[in-house]
Amino acid sequence: MALSQLLQNEEILEGLLAGLDQGILLTQLDGHVSFANDAVRELLEIPDERPIVSLTDVGGVNLKLAITRGLIERGFVDAVSRRQQGIVTMERWFDLPSGRRCLELRTGIIERPRGSPVRLVLLRDVTDLKRLREASGERSPPDFITRDPQMREVLRQLDQVAPTEAYVLLQGESGTGKNVLARQLHRLSPRKARPLIEVNCAAIPSELLESEFFGHVRGAFTGATSERIGRFAAAHGGTLFLDEVGEVPLHLQAKFLKAVQEQSFEPVGSNKSQTVDVRIVSASNRNLKDAVEARQFRADLYYRLSVITLHVPPLRARKADIPLLIDHFLDRLVSRGYGRAVLAPEALRRLLDYPWPGNVRELENAMEHALICAVDGVIRPESLPQDVRDYPAHGAVLPLGGAAAAANPDQHQRGQILFALKRCDGNKTAAAKMLGIDRVTLWRRMRKLGLG
Repeated sequence: MALSQLLQNEEILEGLLAGLDQGILLTQLDGHVSFANDAVRELLEIPDERPIVSLTDVGGVNLKLAITRGLIERGFVDAVSRRQQGIVTMERWFDLPSGRRCLELRTGIIERPRGSPVRLVLLRDVTDLKRLREASGERSPPDFITRDPQMREVLRQLDQVAPTEAYVLLQGESGTGKNVLARQLHRLSPRKARPLIEVNCAAIPSELLESEFFGHVRGAFTGATSERIGRFAAAHGGTLFLDEVGEVPLHLQAKFLKAVQEQSFEPVGSNKSQTVDVRIVSASNRNLKDAVEARQFRADLYYRLSVITLHVPPLRARKADIPLLIDHFLDRLVSRGYGRAVLAPEALRRLLDYPWPGNVRELENAMEHALICAVDGVIRPESLPQDVRDYPAHGAVLPLGGAAAAANPDQHQRGQILFALKRCDGNKTAAAKMLGIDRVTLWRRMRKLGLG
């Protein structure tokens, strides 16, 4: 008898599937479970008397949420509203009665000539394999958590430039992780055994900047009771990270240029040059090229600092990273003593739709707020910070994104603009930046929507 004929016999087919050690689930697209083999119960530690009815509750595990988040991580940004194409493989950690286990999920939509399409879900325990890989160093914890193609390209360029002596300028909004990238660049460089000195140029009063960077001799000014080395000297042999370098005053930029270009400078109150060997990595949330054109930053200093320029994309441009970062922050909070909680699908949708003007830093704070305000171990929309709950502003009745936004784009866009203006205290330039458009486009959209 041919294999195809054998498989048409339901008893033979069910016996075959029951004997496999890989979990197999067949569900309707709404999540209703049509079939689950014995391995599903074994893998998820489900008692025999407990029925498996819905993908949202397979022995207490929400596989539907896990699959949705996995699809988003694989680039299906609108996985909550668009049908998946092809088979997708993902790994997820689950809290089971015996402890945390990592399961590999392979899932896809099966179209049937006669009948509604069904979802196939295959489960396999890979906990031991994953721990073995981590123990052997095959997969160390990532310095920068991302699956986004833009961000992966930034990391590729960073890996390429790290072994060189080239100066690097990191451009990107506040909270995007420029300081994390600077530390990673230093760790990958030949200077990793030497110091990494980090300085936030915006946090130092302008009258103290020169002494802070170049040091001073005793008696150089009132209060200088002893000699002090500056940050350039402290970074000798290593890396000096100038965060928010665009905030260095114009009158000091000439001395900065000499120190950066010639690797020499005079401490305050001294006429004796001091030579150092440092690699400069700088960062700015301002577009320094625009600052040069506006005569707010020296062109020669800009071109010296920007031998290699890496543009770090904002979080709103890499939505697929949001679920990864959520898991990372929740795990870190649990390690700090917080209780563990699961994220409801409605809360995940709001987190994905929110534009995150504060980027990764704002998301981290939002997850701490959400964990504290979780209800019965579940992070619901009401657990999220008010800014996330209120987006778009004025309580727009439409759900965020997806089909609702497509059905009434003007109302959705109006809510987004009003929210951005409110968040930016009416500053149209800042609101346009938050929305990812230029000021002229914002003005045109406001005029079209009757917003002044």
